[in-house]
Amino acid sequence: MDKVAKSSGNVFDDLGFDASESDNLKLRAQLMRELETLIHDKQLTQSDAAELLGIQQSRVSDLFRGKIDRFSIDTLVKLLAKAGRHVEIIVKRQAA
Repeated sequence: MDKVAKSSGNVFDDLGFDASESDNLKLRAQLMRELETLIHDKQLTQSDAAELLGIQQSRVSDLFRGKIDRFSIDTLVKLLAKAGRHVEIIVKRQAA
């Protein structure tokens, strides 16, 4: 039987990414998920979402396919703003 490891709460940490890359990937994933949820809640087609966000339909497809490497934090924040969302980032000190 395979052993099951308890998650740290950050899948990117669990996959072995260094702390800074892990935090970056986690934030991008959260922003992408928010965009996907918004598009689903508004029942937009990919074409409608592309028009709303001012991007090509293929970029919306990248979003839904989870192609995290194709989106920077800056780009995702701008897309959310175009969709009427306000993004706030909270910075915390690391535990000693």
